Amino acid sequence: MEPAAKPSFARGFISRLLLLGVFVLLFRFVYVVTVRGGSCASGDFCFSSSSTEFFSLPGGVSGGAAFVRVSDGSTISPELRHLWTSREWRKAVEFYSSVFQDLIVEGFLSPTSKSLCVEAASGHEVLALKEIGVADAVGISKKKSPPLVLAGDILHQPFGENTFDFVFVGRILDQIRRPADLAGEIARVLKPKGILVLLTASGGDLYSLHSLEILFACCKMVRSREIKSPDSSKSLREIVFQKEEVIQIISHNGMETDDDVDPSIGVNLVNKCSMPEHKLQLLRSAEPLIEEEPQKPWITLKKNIKNIKYLPSIVDMSFKQRYVYIDVGARSYGSSIGSWFKKQYPKQNKTFEIYAIEADRAFHGEYASKKGINLLPFAAWVRNESISFEVNHNQDPKSDEKGSGMGRIRAAGASSMDLSPGNLHMIQGFDFAEWLKNTVTEKDFVVVKMDIEGTEFDLVPRLFETGAICLIDELFLECHYNRWQRCCPGKRSPKYQNTYGQCIHLFSSLRESGVLVHQWW
Repeated sequence: MEPAAKPSFARGFISRLLLLGVFVLLFRFVYVVTVRGGSCASGDFCFSSSSTEFFSLPGGVSGGAAFVRVSDGSTISPELRHLWTSREWRKAVEFYSSVFQDLIVEGFLSPTSKSLCVEAASGHEVLALKEIGVADAVGISKKKSPPLVLAGDILHQPFGENTFDFVFVGRILDQIRRPADLAGEIARVLKPKGILVLLTASGGDLYSLHSLEILFACCKMVRSREIKSPDSSKSLREIVFQKEEVIQIISHNGMETDDDVDPSIGVNLVNKCSMPEHKLQLLRSAEPLIEEEPQKPWITLKKNIKNIKYLPSIVDMSFKQRYVYIDVGARSYGSSIGSWFKKQYPKQNKTFEIYAIEADRAFHGEYASKKGINLLPFAAWVRNESISFEVNHNQDPKSDEKGSGMGRIRAAGASSMDLSPGNLHMIQGFDFAEWLKNTVTEKDFVVVKMDIEGTEFDLVPRLFETGAICLIDELFLECHYNRWQRCCPGKRSPKYQNTYGQCIHLFSSLRESGVLVHQWW
């Protein structure tokens, strides 16, 4: 009986040896695929050829596994491998798969679309496209990228013009400091009639949607809708654009073709701005004008400033190229830039370029020490020419009897009986409207404060005449009139000939033309 046990022992030994060999081979394969990232070096055992690699991604919620073919030599770092195998990562992939499947159903995306995902740092979007059958998809990211995503400058992409049928842009538009440059690069690589899809946490109001339309002037907005974000804690906005075959330049054609001379204020206001719904919405939200003349305007200012509905407090201004504040008649730094704009104006964490326009030389030295302030030491006017400028530095702020402005353009032929030789200066005036058109564009967020001692009745019509008024998002205007004197009850100031009624009409005309203007004092 004893000899019969030897064959049984031999068979058991051979079985164990074979199992051990299979185990070693299986261990080696798992090591190559998961630890080495699937790279087949010399001497490695691989089930696939050395020219192609596969990465296995655990199915997570779905319980399956997705295999992604990538180019030879690509590897996943330990950090990315940990990321790609997480439940959160898989959840993000499934979110984008759902987004793209909806776009396929709606006809904006097809399996044959050559597709690009911009700033796809983790590869969620590209993998989602491939999983639903869009094979020709690639991503680009400025960060170190996983397989399927190229590392590169998203503002200078390594693709030719009119390359992609479909471009997807995630939340990068909410974060980038140069959105106009990104928009231009996307317009360059997108084919005519191609589809652009944006996801953003902004865009919830008509103003920001209009800003996006200006930013992507190459394209026509097809639709905008709210969707849930991957973590479901807040909503996102999905916006679909289609690139037009012929680029349309958004222009402001006049709503009125004939000159509109208003006899009550004696100025020519020709409306050259369009009046889209987003402007009407803003004007409906604005604080009402103070129709009745205040007896003490210096007190009214303090009360009225609390009621002002600042534009950034009611809209999202994320999609603007630059943020610009222009103080026309700035006087000292503390008059309004330091005391009001810097401290009180809501800026949504944006950095503003600041221009101070002040002709009075007495204030120029102060601005030399102020960083970030661009001083224009001239008078804002309707033409480029030398003009007389009246100043009165010794004026009692409680007295208006002398009739001299704190710093104003002196009309030609005006009487100078009450002026000392040192109060009237020849200075350089410049065409403010033309300067504005050369300095800012529709893509910029522009705030203007104007305190120009009565010259507003010349300057505002010029802004309308040139169309420069369309570039101003928000205007704070002090209108000067023959108001009651602080020193002498019952007497009006002889400084200005205009009435309060004419000022109200000027404000009303601005708002009726779509300009968000606030009364300033």
